Amino acid sequence: MKLTVLLFSIISFSMCNSSKDSTQEFSSAHSLDTTQLNEAFEQYKEKELYHRRFKHQTIEALLKTHAQKNVLTVTQIGNSVQGRSINEVTFGTGDKKVMLWSQMHGDEPTATMALFDLFNFLEGENDEFQAVRDLLKEKLELHFIPMLNPDGAEIYNRRNAQSIDLNRDGRKRQTIEGKLLRDRAEAVKPQYGFNLHDQNIYYNVPETKNPVTISLLAPAFNEERDVNDVRGGAMKIIVGMNRILQQYVPDAVAKYDDTFSPRGFGDNFQMLGASTVLIESGGLKGDPEKQEIRRLNFAIILNALIEIAEGSYQKYDAEDYNAIPFNASQLHDVVIRNVEIGSDSIPLRTDVGIRRSEFTINTDYFVRGRIEDLGDMEDNYGYDEVDGTGLKLIVAKVSPQIVDSAQNLTIDQSLDLLRKGFMAVKVKQVGPSKENKLHQLPLIFFTQNQFFPTTEITLGGTANFFLGDESGQLKYAIVNGYVIDLSKKDKAIWKNVVF
Repeated sequence: MKLTVLLFSIISFSMCNSSKDSTQEFSSAHSLDTTQLNEAFEQYKEKELYHRRFKHQTIEALLKTHAQKNVLTVTQIGNSVQGRSINEVTFGTGDKKVMLWSQMHGDEPTATMALFDLFNFLEGENDEFQAVRDLLKEKLELHFIPMLNPDGAEIYNRRNAQSIDLNRDGRKRQTIEGKLLRDRAEAVKPQYGFNLHDQNIYYNVPETKNPVTISLLAPAFNEERDVNDVRGGAMKIIVGMNRILQQYVPDAVAKYDDTFSPRGFGDNFQMLGASTVLIESGGLKGDPEKQEIRRLNFAIILNALIEIAEGSYQKYDAEDYNAIPFNASQLHDVVIRNVEIGSDSIPLRTDVGIRRSEFTINTDYFVRGRIEDLGDMEDNYGYDEVDGTGLKLIVAKVSPQIVDSAQNLTIDQSLDLLRKGFMAVKVKQVGPSKENKLHQLPLIFFTQNQFFPTTEITLGGTANFFLGDESGQLKYAIVNGYVIDLSKKDKAIWKNVVF
């Protein structure tokens, strides 16, 4: 009986999907170029969302404001395990139904920000984009579920409060949140779906050092990864997205692994006849809070909705989807090449890979840099790379200066200390809250009796050392996994903590 119902659902969803697009003209009268997309983003960017660790209460307050404007319909459709509201935002009265859901993993918030930018856009008026809004309202019925996993978002955790990965609950629907999403899908019966995620920042475009900034996928609906009209439609939508992305981030787009996952929601939506697109927000150097990647999400989602409304995505060749490479995983935060790390008795000149892990404190975070790999890393890449030829490890020193707090030093003073070989500074005290321990200086501050610098580069070990030449001249400081070129005056933001 279950098989019969599933087959009926697939057939009915697919017939609905194909019949809607078969009569469409493939021309695009409402497409926006990148200049217009940028203008729309800057005009309607939600200013309350400016970092990755926003909480449910911020989202809830924004939704209440949107509900009062009576352009979007905001409906609470359920509660999370811990009782936080889960809401659906709807817009449009058209025949083509589209579902978009974000942050089913609590630590993947980039697309949630972009959805709120899009909500602001849909409520806009008296500008050059009104024809686009009218098109979307007339042709589409949009169903957004932002922040499906508010409990995970509260602690910036992937899983829900029951430690379940919601994106692996598409089959059994054992969780409150997973059942809620599936129930809405069965009620709405969308012809299109957008599954919105973040992937780790260490994926790269194969055979390049380019981080994958956006990864896309038309999920498989069976083990054989066959292509029917439904999945083929998703592929065509992705081709249109990639066309836009290549104008923003050339050679920084890849495909996510398309292995069929019977537990995955994207795969299940595809099985149910909704042309479903997975968007994974990856990495972009200089964009730690993913604000530029948020812009890309806004641009490609809006562009895709326009093309769905017009049916113009059908003009693309699904074969062009296959030309997009799959993710490779060869990136590190730092790669130091050809550096001497051996001893006098046993020399070793090799490559060193460093990665930084994030640790959340409320709405902020700090990092810890560790030695992730040693050896031949010719086929690996770093966001930052150092040519270590002729360089060796020089042990960092503790400054004789003791300060009241990390706030007593400036960036310039910190860099001066580094140039003199001092990397660690003792502080007398820190405030009572964990947030008081955070700082953004390129130094190791500590309150313990002693600081232990990196004296030997070992796998899994800390990354706090200098690189210098045979004469002892310091060239680079590696501070908690960050690289500082001591010959330059460049300033950055370092996410560090008082130990």
